[in-house]
Amino acid sequence: MIYEGPNLDVPAVDVLTFLFDDPNGRASDDTPLHAEARDPQRYITKAQLRNLTGCFAHFLRTEYAIGAAGPSKDVVVPISTGQSALAALLYGVIAAEGIYAPVSHSSTVDDAVRQIKDGPGKVIVCSSDAKDLAIAAAARVGLPQRNVLVLTSYPDITLESVNGEVACDFKKQLQWRKITDPKELEQSKICIYYSSGTTGLPKGVVLSHTNLVAEGSMLSSAGRVLLEEAKVQFRTLAHLPTAHAAALVCYFVNPIYEGGVTYWMPTFNFDDFLRYFGELKITSIFSVPPVFLGIAKHPAVKDQFSNLVIVCSGAAPMSKELQDAAKSRMKLEGLFAQTWGMTETSASVTWSTPTKTNTAGSVGRLLPNTKLRLVDEEEKDVSEGQPGEALVKAPTVVQGYHRNPEANKATFTADGWLRTGDILCMRGDELFVVDRKKEMIKYKAFQVAPAELEGIIASHPAVLDAAVIGVPQNYTEVPRAYVVLAPPAKGKISEEDIMDFVKSKVMDYKRLRGGVRFVDAVPRSASGKILRKELRERRKLEDQQSKL
Repeated sequence: MIYEGPNLDVPAVDVLTFLFDDPNGRASDDTPLHAEARDPQRYITKAQLRNLTGCFAHFLRTEYAIGAAGPSKDVVVPISTGQSALAALLYGVIAAEGIYAPVSHSSTVDDAVRQIKDGPGKVIVCSSDAKDLAIAAAARVGLPQRNVLVLTSYPDITLESVNGEVACDFKKQLQWRKITDPKELEQSKICIYYSSGTTGLPKGVVLSHTNLVAEGSMLSSAGRVLLEEAKVQFRTLAHLPTAHAAALVCYFVNPIYEGGVTYWMPTFNFDDFLRYFGELKITSIFSVPPVFLGIAKHPAVKDQFSNLVIVCSGAAPMSKELQDAAKSRMKLEGLFAQTWGMTETSASVTWSTPTKTNTAGSVGRLLPNTKLRLVDEEEKDVSEGQPGEALVKAPTVVQGYHRNPEANKATFTADGWLRTGDILCMRGDELFVVDRKKEMIKYKAFQVAPAELEGIIASHPAVLDAAVIGVPQNYTEVPRAYVVLAPPAKGKISEEDIMDFVKSKVMDYKRLRGGVRFVDAVPRSASGKILRKELRERRKLEDQQSKL
C-alpha cells in the first residue's frame, strides 16, 4: 500500500530566489533575521543578509575561484560553532555556485580530514574557536593557510585568512544565477551534509535546490497557520550543531521564509538555553530528545517557555512518556510535534497537523508531495496496521551519496524508493516510529524495540538518561540497559529496581533479561542519537572482564 501526503505546488526556483524573492516569503528588507543571543539588538536584516551573501560570493569567486569552472565542482568546508553570519556564508557559497559541506566543530582531526578529502575541500571556513582544528586538518590535507578562513560575527562581521594574507572587504558583490529549469534544479549539488555515522562511517548526502525549496515550502504549509492564529512573530533559538541537517532547515531555510529571527548560541549549554528562552521570548523551537529530557527533569525549569507556540522534536524517537512530561513542564498549550526524517530526506518527512488531533508519541502525518510504503524483509507491503521498513519518495529525497555508488545501490531501490532503515507503523492516519531496522532486538521469535524500553526507563523519576542494546544469551538476543541515575538516586536505586520497573510495564518478552548497567553518561552524537556501537564495544569489554 502506498500512503500519500496532500498535494502542494512548490516553486521551481533556486533556493536563494525562494528565500529572498518568493512572494509568499514573510520577511521584508528591514526584518531582523539573525542575531547573537547574548546581544539581540545587534541583528542582521534581510537586506543586510542579501548584501553579505553577494559580498561573500564575490570574495570566494575572485580569491579562490569557487564556481569559476562551473557549478557544483568546488567544495567549501565550514567548521563552525553557532554564529549569526553563518547563514550568509552558506548563501554566499551557493551564490558562487560552490558546494557547502560542513564539518562538525567537535570532530577529531582525523574525522575532519576524512570529510575534507571526500570533497575534496578547496577552502575551509572556521569560527575562531575552531581555528586550531581547521589549521591542523588543512595541514594534513595539504591546504595552505591562505585557504583557511576565519568567519567572525560579533562584534563585527569579518572573513579573513588565518595568515592575514586575504580578507573580504565587502565592497563588491556577485549576484546569484537564478535557475528555473526543473531538471537543473533537481540535479544541482549545493550542499553535502554528512549522515551521523551511528552505525558506520558518515556518508556525504548531496542536497539540491529542489530538495531545500521543497522542504521549506512543505514545512511552511504545515506550521505557518499556528503562528498566524497566535499572532506572534517567529523567533527561534539556534542551539543544535551547525553541521547537522536539522540546522540547515531550522536555522537557514525556515526562519527567513517565515520572516522570523534566529538567535544564535555558539554551543549548547542548558543553563544559557533556559535563560535565553525567557529573555528572548522564543516562540518556536526544534530540538532533540536529550534536550526535552533535561526540560522534563531539570529543577531550574520554571516559566521560561511561556511564549512557545510551536515545539518540535526530531533526530531520534521520543516516547509518549517523555513527550507528555516535557509538555507538562513547559506548560505548553500550543503544538508539540514530533517529526520523522533523515538527512537523506532533507530533514522532515512527517509533521503533526495543526488542524487535527495529534497523539502523543506519534511523528504525525506525511508532509505534502510525499509517498511512503511500509515493507517487510522481502520489500513486500505489510498488512495495514503492521510495522515495516519505511520506503519514501518525495521531492525532498536526495539524489544520493557523494562519491559512494555502493551506498547508493544499497539505499535506493531500482524504481527510486529510498530505503530509510526505520521501522514505522501506521495507526489510523498517524505514523509511529518503532525503531531502527538494524537496532531491533530479536528475542526468540519476537522483535523488541530499544526505543520503547528507553522511553519507559527514562520515565522513572530517578533516571536521567538510558540506552538499550541487544546482547547474546542462550542462543538468542536479550535487552540490556545502560542507565544514568540522577545524583540523589545513586546508592539508593539498584539495577534490580530498574529491571522490576520495566517488568511492571511491558510484556514478558520485552523484559531486561540482559540486565542493567549504571553509567555516568550515555554516548550520543552531536544531534542526540545514541551511539549504540560504542555501547556494543563496552559490552564486549564487560564480557571479557567477566571471564577473567
